[in-house]
Amino acid sequence: MSATELVQALLQQGQMVATAESCTGGMVAAAITDIAGSSAVFDRGFVTYSNNAKAEMLGVPEKLIMAHGAVSEAVAKAMAQGALKNSAATLAISITGIAGPSGGSETKPVGLVHFACATKRGKEWHEKKVFDGDRAAIRLAARDHALQMLGNALIG
Repeated sequence: MSATELVQALLQQGQMVATAESCTGGMVAAAITDIAGSSAVFDRGFVTYSNNAKAEMLGVPEKLIMAHGAVSEAVAKAMAQGALKNSAATLAISITGIAGPSGGSETKPVGLVHFACATKRGKEWHEKKVFDGDRAAIRLAARDHALQMLGNALIG
């Protein structure tokens, strides 16, 4: 789903979105706010690149980060919940991953990205992807997947 289609769907459903981004550094928020009229559906974006920012801005427990690592399902879910809690949004998405070219490991390779969506109505889900390409390609793919996830949240 394109950002334009997403903004239109959010408007039609009366939804407000917030983003919590790490490896994408605000690219999802930028894609949404590039669309005229997005102020009616976009509340705020959190760029929480460091573990400290995840804890301070979103309330992600430091023990959770230590236990699972910043790039994990548990942290992605906590980021989405933190974005909901600290905004007026009805729907939030989080992205945390390893864009490279370094930082990967055997268990967490470069290109690994965890996504989580959460709603004020208590729904929450997670997706894990491993994207190919260089840093720019991985970040763009993560942005596009996040937009698609938000679109799917509105459809289903």
